[in-house]
Amino acid sequence: MIQKIIKYKYYWLILVIGFAALLYISSRFHSKIDLTKEKRFSISPATKELLNNLDEKVEVQVFLTGNLSSGFRKLSLATEELLSNYRDISNGKLSFKFRRPADGLPDTLKSLMYDSLMSIGIKPFNNELNRAEGEKTEQVIFPAAVVKYKGKIKAVDLMSGKSGQDEESSLNYSEALLEFKFDDAIEKLTKKEQPIVAYAIGNGEPMNPTVEDLVTTLKKNYRAALFDLKRGILNADSVKTLIIVKPTLAFTERDKVKIDQYVMQGGKVVWFIDRLYAEFDSLLRSRTDFIAFDKNLELDDILFKYGVRINSDLLQDLNCAKQPLVVGNAGGQPQIERIPFPYYPLLTSPSGHPISRNLDNVLSIFPSSIDTVRANGIKKTVLLSSDTSSRTISTPNLVSLQSIKGDEDLRSFKKSFVPVAVLLEGKFNSLYTNRFTQAAKDTAATYTGIPFISSGIKESKQIVVSDADIVTNIITQSDGALTMGTQQFENYQFANKEFLLNCLDYLVGNPAIIETRNKDFTLRLLDKTKVKDEKSFWQTLNVVLPLVLILLLALLMQWLRKKKYSM
Repeated sequence: MIQKIIKYKYYWLILVIGFAALLYISSRFHSKIDLTKEKRFSISPATKELLNNLDEKVEVQVFLTGNLSSGFRKLSLATEELLSNYRDISNGKLSFKFRRPADGLPDTLKSLMYDSLMSIGIKPFNNELNRAEGEKTEQVIFPAAVVKYKGKIKAVDLMSGKSGQDEESSLNYSEALLEFKFDDAIEKLTKKEQPIVAYAIGNGEPMNPTVEDLVTTLKKNYRAALFDLKRGILNADSVKTLIIVKPTLAFTERDKVKIDQYVMQGGKVVWFIDRLYAEFDSLLRSRTDFIAFDKNLELDDILFKYGVRINSDLLQDLNCAKQPLVVGNAGGQPQIERIPFPYYPLLTSPSGHPISRNLDNVLSIFPSSIDTVRANGIKKTVLLSSDTSSRTISTPNLVSLQSIKGDEDLRSFKKSFVPVAVLLEGKFNSLYTNRFTQAAKDTAATYTGIPFISSGIKESKQIVVSDADIVTNIITQSDGALTMGTQQFENYQFANKEFLLNCLDYLVGNPAIIETRNKDFTLRLLDKTKVKDEKSFWQTLNVVLPLVLILLLALLMQWLRKKKYSM
């Protein structure tokens, strides 16, 4: 066939047209095969559906560009590749560009620009560059992006990581979560109507600056509302999720009937419950110890019916946050050190559920343990638990600053993975199915607004957390309300807010989007010591070997030609 074309008078014209056609087809239609074990370059079906359903332009500005260290350059390239795929899948409805913020502006305007970026949640990062052997410089970069849609914007923090990780592992971890982070931002911006998430009041829930960050977070991501459990009627068609945070007053039967019938309709509930009164302020005021006691919230029966029991104990773990404590006195001045405080265990995911998978540690403060109990038809998943060196202290008991007094105490930390947050899923049965007479059911209907339901008519989900301080924040005199999960003296923000948002996204958002959190990239690292020792050898080999091979090939070809034509 090729020989016939070559014999044709205008064969070159056919070749040019064919080549042009091939270029056009390759530019319009292309595909790739992902051969990596963890499907690093594959886009999930949920992402494709999200991008195919875009009705307006989505613009993405990425600030991670310029002169970067190798790790951040790799993250920047991964971001560019992902967004290129997004652009192709969306048929051009998503566009993106990379730019350095405040590039070319004078220092005064640059400072204002940086402040405005930080106000929308984009944090600066000091990137260390190796200029020469032993010479290092630092520059401020913003590993983040902004997604714009119909005049609305949402910041995307490209950085993720776990406390204690080195930069290389953290950046690899960040790369694994890129798809979820961009999906989450696009999904929330393009959603036609944001679901209502209600904050319950009426039982002593905090309405002060300690929940400022929680309220702000709810307003930014959902249609936030206050719901007075004493006066209002809960309707699952309007209120998609009810959040109950740190109640201090006992729940009446009427309160529990309202919650129960709301769950029977398919309503979702997130419980952040402190069963015991135990606060760090009490330790500071007493300077020695105090007795933790039960608040008697009267929630045991309803939670037990749904499948969990919050125990009347305090959980400790040796993997914990630090607190500044007075350890001595010198010259009349108290000596303060930050020491591990086992009442502040750092929580992790033991199950790999998308809510808590690939999540940094979550800071807890005086949590209790949770037991799961039998509930027909209910699936139970532990979302957060302690680490491998834990113990529980039954109450009433003294809570002391010096909670570990010797080796005997240390040997008592024998428990592992004690649950603190549990997800419940299924059709729940009512607490009052066999307890109410017909007259009581009729009475209940007057303050629930619906006929009494004995078992769930729709699938529902609940999340029970035995520590309300996971979603509260510290108040400081200098900075005011800090972000939830921030330790005042450690200058580190744990993943408390991310855990909260993941919980709510799983309950009221697109569950397929949160599944993209399950990506996990294996980090295949080189031996750094070996690389340093053998650097010159491999550099020389990579430069010289190709030249030698080319020279040998040329000599071989020359020898073959001489042999062929000398005969």
